[in-house]
Amino acid sequence: MGLFDDLSRFLENRLEEFLKNNPHLELEALLEQLREQEGDTLKLIADLKVQEKRSQDEILATAQDIQRWHERVQKAKNGNRPDLAAAAQEREAALLRQGNQQWGQMQGIKERIQQAKELAQKIQLRRQEVQTKATEAQATRTKNQAQQKIDSNGWNSPSSNYSSNFDDLEAKFQRWETEDELEQMKRKMGK
Repeated sequence: MGLFDDLSRFLENRLEEFLKNNPHLELEALLEQLREQEGDTLKLIADLKVQEKRSQDEILATAQDIQRWHERVQKAKNGNRPDLAAAAQEREAALLRQGNQQWGQMQGIKERIQQAKELAQKIQLRRQEVQTKATEAQATRTKNQAQQKIDSNGWNSPSSNYSSNFDDLEAKFQRWETEDELEQMKRKMGK
């Protein structure tokens, strides 16, 4: 695993170096990451709202059960059936406890929805800030490239033919120097 760890570290360092040398790409990567986080947060809010609706439906069903069992308690008491009245009261009490738990769960879901909405707003603000920086960086880069083009065109335009001849000459000298070095090395190895 040491080789893979070293390779991973090397690639991470290279990526960091590359992003430092190309800050506009770093901003683009950050923007993409923020877009993904915003999407994930909005999906979480939607999921939590579905859970909230389900929880509300469960509470409503439990409330209807409580009401039905409360009526049965009264009916059993009026019908002089203390055994049924006691059992119905126990059932009503159990449903009240269940309803309280469901209510607490729904309140927890509502709190999570609120927190997720606040997080989504923070992410959106951060994304807008980074987008502004990215736009500024792009404008600066474009301006610098245009200035470099103007500078290089002004410098090379009178004698552009001369510069291409110079590049050919440079290449010929480099080839000749390399061949000469190889010949010298062969001679040294032959001795």
